[in-house]
Amino acid sequence: MDMASNQPENLALTAEQLREYSAAFNADRANLVAANAAVSNGILQAATSYRGVRELPRTFSVELKQGSITSQEHSGRCWMFASLNTLRYELMHKWNLDDFEFSESYLFFYDKLEKSNFYLENVLKTLDKTTDSRIFEAVNEGPADDGGWWQMFVALVKKYGLVPKEAYPESSNSRDSSAFEQYLNTKLREFAAELRDAHQAGKSVEELRSLKTGQMSVVYRICAIAMGEPPTSFDLLLRVKDEGKDDAKDDAKDDAKASESGTKSGIDSRRQIVEHGITPQEFYAKYVGEDLDDFVSLTNSPLASTPYYRRYQLAFVGNVAEAAPMDFINVPLDVFRKAAVDQLTAGHPIWFACDCAQFSLRKAGIFDRGTVRVDELFGTEFASDKAHGLEYNDSRSNHAMTLTGVNLDKAGEPDRWKVENSWGKDNGKDGYYVASGAWFDRYVQELIIRKEYLDERTLAAVDSEPVTLQPWQPISKVCR
Repeated sequence: MDMASNQPENLALTAEQLREYSAAFNADRANLVAANAAVSNGILQAATSYRGVRELPRTFSVELKQGSITSQEHSGRCWMFASLNTLRYELMHKWNLDDFEFSESYLFFYDKLEKSNFYLENVLKTLDKTTDSRIFEAVNEGPADDGGWWQMFVALVKKYGLVPKEAYPESSNSRDSSAFEQYLNTKLREFAAELRDAHQAGKSVEELRSLKTGQMSVVYRICAIAMGEPPTSFDLLLRVKDEGKDDAKDDAKDDAKASESGTKSGIDSRRQIVEHGITPQEFYAKYVGEDLDDFVSLTNSPLASTPYYRRYQLAFVGNVAEAAPMDFINVPLDVFRKAAVDQLTAGHPIWFACDCAQFSLRKAGIFDRGTVRVDELFGTEFASDKAHGLEYNDSRSNHAMTLTGVNLDKAGEPDRWKVENSWGKDNGKDGYYVASGAWFDRYVQELIIRKEYLDERTLAAVDSEPVTLQPWQPISKVCR
């Protein structure tokens, strides 16, 4: 580079340049029309294409029946909600239930507790690293933040089981977790400083671990005060749909017959499933029963640094300290896409992670570049591909949801996907979104797929020796 180009006069944005930019802007009528629309209505509304909306119908050739829509409210628990939504589908259909919801708060309590322990363990592993080292900065970024992945969910369920929502309902601090998250993180960073100072003062490993044990007692107290202690056992009552009965029609017939005979009681006569004093682990084993080791995390990361058909693990990332490291199998897009189609077609929903902020309309419930035409609004192309988005940290995953449907075109290829979100029924169409096939290909980075829907080459990678990645490497990002 010519050294003259680095002179101060060449680095500054000049008044003359601004006059030229302004003149060019005002010379184009389209710019003025776009500015009127964007300033008055906001970028997304101004960029919304009615043609795009019309070309993305909410009908799907494969569609799964799910329960009522859930809401994570003001918390970063999307990964947990999406995970539980995939499992409740299996439970509802296994036991013939009209609806069901697991307690998200139950896992949230233990996630905060386990993340705190995991963080302090990572502090002990990095005692000789400086606080401004890249490793320690990654460890210290969000000690017990809300976000997570499917694998974190698996670790919690294996250790603590699950409970229905009625057994441990939402609290103020699960609905809006910001203060809880903030002050727990502050306390954990204080504990980290105590451990590091004690290490510098020459304390032994045994003394440091004793100090950590006392710190975790404080963490438990904070969690219990914020959310209340979770149950160790509970009573269960589920009402089962009558086999082969169309509830609305048949209940009306039953009521009419009862009315004629003068014996109408109004009692819900559906068969009941009742348990007294069942533990969360027993409930999971008996009523859910899914082998979580049969689920594999697939990612589509088209980077030269992460070749396909390799198994990757993330260092210093997790929640349950004794659980296996977070891992992913990186596969080509066509394999990635086919696995999703095969699993949905077989009747199973899919946990997935994506960049939900890209070309999305929250209220309308649309993920589609053909509908969110910011290119037309701003008069410039948005041409980066998936690899560029990952490498430059522009479109890594940040949100987890559930795929519950797909539409296959004449060639059998997916052209749109039905998405169950956890933002409540007032966002999207009754809580559901539609994603175009092109948007899925570009912005979906992770799928949780059952082993039976994986090809032989991918299955072979599952048991291969993993490649360890540092937490900042761009294969995935925590979902909130």
